Amino acid sequence: MITTSTGETIITNDGATILKQMELKHPAAMMMVDLSHSQDVEAGDGTTSVVVIAGSLLRAASGLLDKGIHPMTIADAYRKASEQSLLILKDIAVPAQLSDRKALINLAVTSLNSKIVSANSSLLAPIAVDAVLKTIDVKSSNNVDLKNIKIVKKLGATVEETELIEGIVFEHAAEHKAGGPSSCKAAKIALIQYCLSSPKPNMEHSVVIDDYQQIDRALREERAYILKVIKPIIKSGCNVLLVQKSILRDAVSELAAHYLAKKNIMVVPEVEREDIEFIATTLGCIPIADSDYFDAKKMGYADLVEEVNTPVGKIVKVTGVKNPGRTVTILIRGSNWMMVDEAERSVHDALCVVRSLVKQKFMVPGGGAPETEVGLQLSRHADTVGGMAGFCMKAYARALEVIPYTLAENAGLSPVAVVTELRRRHAQGERTAGINLKKGKITDILEENVLQPLLVSSSCIKLATECVTTILKVDEIVAIR
Repeated sequence: MITTSTGETIITNDGATILKQMELKHPAAMMMVDLSHSQDVEAGDGTTSVVVIAGSLLRAASGLLDKGIHPMTIADAYRKASEQSLLILKDIAVPAQLSDRKALINLAVTSLNSKIVSANSSLLAPIAVDAVLKTIDVKSSNNVDLKNIKIVKKLGATVEETELIEGIVFEHAAEHKAGGPSSCKAAKIALIQYCLSSPKPNMEHSVVIDDYQQIDRALREERAYILKVIKPIIKSGCNVLLVQKSILRDAVSELAAHYLAKKNIMVVPEVEREDIEFIATTLGCIPIADSDYFDAKKMGYADLVEEVNTPVGKIVKVTGVKNPGRTVTILIRGSNWMMVDEAERSVHDALCVVRSLVKQKFMVPGGGAPETEVGLQLSRHADTVGGMAGFCMKAYARALEVIPYTLAENAGLSPVAVVTELRRRHAQGERTAGINLKKGKITDILEENVLQPLLVSSSCIKLATECVTTILKVDEIVAIR
C-alpha cells in the first residue's frame, strides 16, 4: 500500500508501479526505475524480476570489486555471460502455437497468479487471451497493437463481472436533456467532430440585449443555425449520434437535443478526442468535421446501442458491429477504485504476456526453472573459459539464483534448502524442475502448466545486464559504492 505526496492511496504488487511512485535522487536508483519501465515496455511482465536480478548482479559485482578485479573486466565478463545465457534460454525453450488457446491461457494465468487479483485469474486470463486473438491475424501477425484493446474502468459490482465486449463502451449516459431515446436497434451511427450549439464570438465580450424584438431575433437566428446543422443528420437516416467533446462550448445545446429527440435520434456526447480513432476503427465509420460534409456513406452500423445501469451511473454499450475492425473493449469492474486500478494493471500485464508470445513464439517453464538451468549451464561454461573472465561469469551464474531464492522465501519455504534441491535436480538433467508454490515443493513445472514467454525471461537478463554494466562503467558510482 503506497500513499503518494498528493494523498492518493495505491494498492499493488506491480514492480513498475511501485518504483514509479518512489521519490529517488541517487542516479543508480533512478536507473533501476528506468530499467523496470524498459521491461514494462519491452515485455509488459517481469518488472519486479528484472530489478531483483539487477540488484543481485550488482551485489555479485561488489564482491568482485572487493577482490580487486577491475570494473571493466567485470562488465566484459557480464556481457559475455548475458549472451551465453540467452543462448541457453533459447535452447530450453519450447515452441508455441497461437492457435493453442489453452496454452495461451496458462501463460496468462501464470502472470496473474502473482497479482493481488490472482483469485480471479480463471476469469481474467481467458479475457486477455481472447482480446489479443480477436485483434490479430493468428497466422501472420508478429506483434500486437494494444491500442486496439480499450480498457474501460467502472466502479461497482466485483472483479468477477469484468467482461470482454466486441464493440465499444462509453463511460457516461446518453443525452437526455429533451428526453431522447436510451436504446436503439439496427443503429446507423455517425461520429461528428463539431458542436450542435450556437457558435461563440471570436473575441471575449458580453452582448446585452434589452429589447424584446432583439431577443426574438437572436432566438430565431439560433434556431435557424441549429436546424441548418441538424438537417443533414436527419436526412441521412442516422439514429445514433456520437459527438466529440468540446472545451469551448456545449457540444449539444438544449435546442439541438430537443430537435434530435423529436426525430428519435439517440445522442452520446462527450466523446474524448483520443478515442476518435478507436471508435472509427471499431465501427467502420469516418469522423465528420463539418456539417456540410455529412454523408450516409460515412456512418457505421451496429445491431444494438443501449444504456446500461450500473451502481454508480449509466454506461452506453455498442454491440453487434456490422463490419468490425480488429478491436475489442474490456470492461473492468470492482468494489473500490484501488481494486479496479489493480485489476487494470493485472489485465495489462496479461495482455503483454500474450503479446510477448506473438512477438517471439517460444515458452519457458516458470517457478525459477529457467534461471536455475541457465545458472547451472553458465557455470559449466565458465569452467571452459577460465581465468578472470570465467571467475566473473561464475559469479554472474550464482546471482541468477536470486529468482528461485526469492520465490521460495515469499512462499514461506526454506530458500537455502529449496535452491539446493533445485540445483541438484537440474544437475541430474531435470531441466523443467521448478518451485511449485501451491504444493510447497519442487515438481516438474511444465506438467503443472506454469509457463511464461521466452521474451519475458530473455528481456529480464538482457536489460538487467545492460543496466549493471553501465553502472560499473561510471567511476563516481563505483568509487562511492
